[in-house]
Amino acid sequence: MLKKKIQTAFNKQLNAEVYSAYLYWSMSAHFESLNLKGFASWMRIQALEEMTHAEKFFNFINERSGRVQLTAIEGPPTEWDSPLAIFQATYTHEVKVSGMINKLADLAVAESDHASQVFLQWFVNEQVEEESSADAAVQRLKLAADAPGALFLIDQELGQRVFVPPAAGA
Repeated sequence: MLKKKIQTAFNKQLNAEVYSAYLYWSMSAHFESLNLKGFASWMRIQALEEMTHAEKFFNFINERSGRVQLTAIEGPPTEWDSPLAIFQATYTHEVKVSGMINKLADLAVAESDHASQVFLQWFVNEQVEEESSADAAVQRLKLAADAPGALFLIDQELGQRVFVPPAAGA
């Protein structure tokens, strides 16, 4: 049985994961409007990952006899000044999400909820990858500065990303 305090916090995180998908879809739409298809594709895949994260919380709450309570999703920004600004916002957002996951892990420890602790460990590890991948794009874009040829190459590189769902049981 999922404790009420954990259930409330997990429902809030489920909402945050769906918001993250909205944010990345919005970023993808912005890149599409600039004809940066590789950047747009990278963000669409990021949105798919976030929806997978939301589904993990949805399923876990239900598996623990909790009650999923869906709430309104805040609208994300729709305009940015540059590809670098978008990836800097992505990195900042992922750092924020890491903090949220860490607070959930702390709550699970405080509530002696061992099943939630194990469940959250996957997210702790995932956030390391999320931050690293966003920061890598930031660093490449900083190196590229305003060189159109470099931006084209980065667009091509980011367009190679494919969605890989987490392994069963992960």
